[in-house]
Amino acid sequence: MAESDPQSARGLSRFAENLLEQLQDNFQALTAELSLRMDEMGERISDLEKHVTDLMAQAGIENTSGDLMN
Repeated sequence: MAESDPQSARGLSRFAENLLEQLQDNFQALTAELSLRMDEMGERISDLEKHVTDLMAQAGIENTSGDLMN
């Protein structure tokens, strides 16, 4: 009979709500961190492309496979 007890139902509801809030908070934190890391990786790739282009220019090599900076 405890299953139909309003107190138990409210407690379970609060537990589920708190659990969902924690999951949402964790998901938001992971999303923010992933976005930051993707931005950092994009910057690193751009820097790498620039360095490769600079090295090719120093070596007198023309880029025949397309512009690396695009």
